[in-house]
Amino acid sequence: MSIARNPLSVSLPVSALLPPEDDVTSLLPGPNSVSAHLAERLAAVPGVPGALIVLGLLRRDDTRPTAVSSLAAATSVVARSLRGDDWLGRSGPDEFAVLVSGSATDAEAAATRLATAITELAIPGLGACAGVAALEEGASANETMRRAALSLQSARSLGAGRVIRYAGTR
Repeated sequence: MSIARNPLSVSLPVSALLPPEDDVTSLLPGPNSVSAHLAERLAAVPGVPGALIVLGLLRRDDTRPTAVSSLAAATSVVARSLRGDDWLGRSGPDEFAVLVSGSATDAEAAATRLATAITELAIPGLGACAGVAALEEGASANETMRRAALSLQSARSLGAGRVIRYAGTR
């Protein structure tokens, strides 16, 4: 049996399927992967404490979307600033999700370091802030993400460089 050639097939070079060289952010796992990885990580909480950092870019000009060059620079500095066992994904258009091992206090220190590193990129009008939520046994991935996002929203209202840890029941 022979296989007929498809006359409609198009051959594209591999480079056409890859994102532009300066768009490293598109290579990060997206929100669905963040949620799945968070759920897996929450299952291991009793033995391995951890926290979720949602790092949000903050721009004075508030234009949408953020320039690809700014996102690429922020992605690169965040990725270089993490430890080998930390996990990085993208939770929104201007947000990064970072899962870290250790206490929420350790995560706050890491979030402060990340926000400072983005500010030090010296991109006019670009800063960062973060929300931190401890990984708690019995909490769902959605609830943990909600807590970190709520903390990020509070941090954004205070300005660049701020880090807020979830400590409530709301």
